[in-house]
Amino acid sequence: MVSVLLTILAILGLISSFMLAKDVIKNKDKFEENSWFKLGIIGFVTNFFDALGIGSFATATALLKIFNQSEDRVIPGTLNVGFALPVIIEAFIFIKSIEVEPITLILMILFATIGAWVGAGIVSKFPEGKVQKVMGIALLITVLIMIAGKIGLMPSGGTSIGLSGGKLIIAVIANFILGALMTAGIGLYAPCMALVYALGMSPKVAFPIMFGSSAFLMPVASIRFIKEGAYNRKAAVAFSTIGILGIIIATKLVKDMPIEMLTWLVMIVVLYTSFSMLKSSAKQNKTKEKEFNI
Repeated sequence: MVSVLLTILAILGLISSFMLAKDVIKNKDKFEENSWFKLGIIGFVTNFFDALGIGSFATATALLKIFNQSEDRVIPGTLNVGFALPVIIEAFIFIKSIEVEPITLILMILFATIGAWVGAGIVSKFPEGKVQKVMGIALLITVLIMIAGKIGLMPSGGTSIGLSGGKLIIAVIANFILGALMTAGIGLYAPCMALVYALGMSPKVAFPIMFGSSAFLMPVASIRFIKEGAYNRKAAVAFSTIGILGIIIATKLVKDMPIEMLTWLVMIVVLYTSFSMLKSSAKQNKTKEKEFNI
């Protein structure tokens, strides 16, 4: 079953990579006036942190803007096209190297993908600020529960590599919701980490699940952006090539990291994401208040 999953993923990766290469060759005389060196550094750093579960979209957006390496209009397409192949590689590495019960892995990935498809037409219309606020508070509560478990006040995450019965149903429904929320701009990584931890699974299990879920979503999105030419070609090439070095180094750290240390890493990532969402929500509210006053 896992072999079939990886085969489908490989086909998606080949299709999106072929379309990127074809479009780049066709438009080789229209490359943007930006720096290969800066784009390579951005790709390496963001993919390194992505493989640790921190995510690449927010950091890449910030760095592209700070170093003036892309027009704002094409940043969404650039991120989806540029990070599609790296995320697929991450999924392959973690699915093959970290054991997860096949039924748990496949069902969670499948329902995250279905959730994203459904969410594209429904959840994406929700007010982003409110979604960020609710998710930010929920993740903050999750971190507090995780800390309580570490100091013996509550049960902590376990060592299970799979789920069954009611817990599997909860996991599938939750990942469906997380997949839908991705279309509203809410990252899947940290909530998925928190979900895995809360259901008593090993923190390591979160990595093949969350990368597998994202890896099936991004190639489809990138194909559309490539067809429309709505991305920065130079940045996408840099992210898809040099950025892979960051993945190789980071995945080695994650695979060899003791469970205790990895648990703290998960907590840090979830806490960081919680504060980021709450900050973004507050920023949107202020912007709306200014627009209303005007």
